[in-house]
Amino acid sequence: MTNGSPENTASLLVGKVRFHWKEEVIRIALFLCAILSVATTLSIVVVLATEAFTFFENVSLGEFLLGGRWTPLLVPRSFGVLPLVCGTLLIVAGAALIALPVGLATAVYLGEYAPDRVRSIVKPVLEVLAGIPTVVYGYFALTFVTPLIRSIFPSTQIFNAASASIVVSIMVLPMVASLCDDSLRAVPLSLRQGAYALGATSFEVTTRVVVPASLSGVVASFVLALSRAIGETMAVTLAAGATPRMTINPLESIQTMTAYIVQVSLGDTPAGSVEYQTIFAVAALLFTITLMMNVIAHRVLRRFREVYE
Repeated sequence: MTNGSPENTASLLVGKVRFHWKEEVIRIALFLCAILSVATTLSIVVVLATEAFTFFENVSLGEFLLGGRWTPLLVPRSFGVLPLVCGTLLIVAGAALIALPVGLATAVYLGEYAPDRVRSIVKPVLEVLAGIPTVVYGYFALTFVTPLIRSIFPSTQIFNAASASIVVSIMVLPMVASLCDDSLRAVPLSLRQGAYALGATSFEVTTRVVVPASLSGVVASFVLALSRAIGETMAVTLAAGATPRMTINPLESIQTMTAYIVQVSLGDTPAGSVEYQTIFAVAALLFTITLMMNVIAHRVLRRFREVYE
């Protein structure tokens, strides 16, 4: 019998060795990619922590976190970061008021009511919105949104939080709609059929069965979208201005944490100075805020996750 000959056995062993060798190379390559991602994250954390520690050797943590005046580049210098935090939260709140309900409503329509033809058109349009460069959104805010707001409220400043909030909401809208749509479509059809069998209307099925059943994914999409809004840079830099102030008036010029980092990173501030180190202090605070939001999103997913068979 030729199948059990020594030559065939040897060839099979050689083939297995080669296949095992290739798998081992792929495994090592994937491991190195994972290590590279972890190393990159750790490097960012180490750089931020090192430079921020140097900054806090000269400025107290209480003054930085609780101070209400931010003028690190002017004399007399003040290092209270609250105006930057206030401006960032104002942008995030304005974007959330628009993007979250509109995104959820869009997802509900696409997942529950839209015909396949309409869905095939709307979904690519949302993806196109997500692919537009942020600097384009910034100029769109300056040339279209701000003049539109000033025609309604003449006292609106040229750089203002309202126009920045509107364009940021447009930027995060595709994320909210897409993630919510995926969560809604993951709800089993049997739940919908059971609700219809009990006499529920289409609206009742959507609001009392489908949306509550996909709550974990919906909340996680909200948190991720807000994290994206907090970290937005170019659009708010161009539209919101560079005036750090503690205000809740969206018609005034403000400055966010990311916009300040851009301002100081232009190269006019001497490296190694306290003014230069404020970049890393603000970046460390921004990193901490986004990290906390991601942890909250992860906990929400674990707490309210629904597993269907």
